Amino acid sequence: MDKINFSAPINSLSFGNVSINMLRVLYEKQVNVSFFPMGQKLDFSAFDSLSDDFISWVNDRYDNRFKTLDPEAPSLKMWHINGAESRIGKNQYLYTFYECDKPTDVEKNICLMQDHNIFSSSHAKECFKKSGVKNSEYVPIGIDPDIHETGKTYLKDRINFGLIGKFEKRKHTAKIIKLWADRYGNNNDYQLTCCITNPFFKAEQMAQILSQSLGNTTFTNINFLPYLKTNSEMNEVYNSIDINLSGLSGAEGWNLPAFNSTCLGKWSIVLNSTSHKDWANKDNSILVEPKSKEDIYDGAFFIEGSDFNQGKLNTFDDESFYLATDKALSKVSEKNKKGVEIKDKFTYDNCVNQILKIMSK
Repeated sequence: MDKINFSAPINSLSFGNVSINMLRVLYEKQVNVSFFPMGQKLDFSAFDSLSDDFISWVNDRYDNRFKTLDPEAPSLKMWHINGAESRIGKNQYLYTFYECDKPTDVEKNICLMQDHNIFSSSHAKECFKKSGVKNSEYVPIGIDPDIHETGKTYLKDRINFGLIGKFEKRKHTAKIIKLWADRYGNNNDYQLTCCITNPFFKAEQMAQILSQSLGNTTFTNINFLPYLKTNSEMNEVYNSIDINLSGLSGAEGWNLPAFNSTCLGKWSIVLNSTSHKDWANKDNSILVEPKSKEDIYDGAFFIEGSDFNQGKLNTFDDESFYLATDKALSKVSEKNKKGVEIKDKFTYDNCVNQILKIMSK
């Protein structure tokens, strides 16, 4: 396929990261792209390793989008279901992430409008197929090439646990922090590095939330990082982590933080549910089986009765958490070789090739 219309965001959030990596592959393949950015803004500030040639190409594809627009060319939209109802061109293929388990009538109708829906996880595909949206496929994303091993030594005398991803109920952020503090707090043989700022909260709200998570207690070995602005900074954090706790999220469309750490040869503790099942297994991760389910609603990002994002999230109990951390600590001195191997399977080249194959049918 040599021509597509592409709609996607360019920003510092996870959707923007996926967009950049898809565009990289399209650029390398010399696909003629008419690029329509979501939000009408190109924010490259987080991507400090991009070549000038690539950035110039994206800007050119944006500036000339209407001149190169071909109504007969297939259109790819990389976005949320909420907002995917608009179309560019006659044939539209939606690539999206879905964390919940109960598609609403509105979500189903928007997906039925698409020529095809391509979900990042097999869990999401099955949820929609079972609900009657038969035009659903699954194509996984890949490892960001900017995430790589640095070979540096970060903390010589302590084991660094990491928790990455914006603070949310569905990610069990508060629960994970509290459980870790109860067992390892103020024991300086261990450290918990948290990169969990939620950019949708004000600074004072975020500070209050973090304090409440720890019962208004200060710990010498819990480090809350500020919001990191670049991929290079994030890469340093990933490399500094020995054991990643981000995989304990109860509802995910992929979970880049846990996946990235695993690809770097770190040990990730992963709840065996939703999208995690597509890349995490007993050989490359410390799996935790879900204990039960509870409502996903948090009153902010998931609102009960809304037209979008309804259903349950998976949970785990305290004992499972501590058994998993014990197991991770027993493995921490050895590199996760099986984790490193998944970099060859999950690549953006494979991702884009599969998407283009679906679009060419």
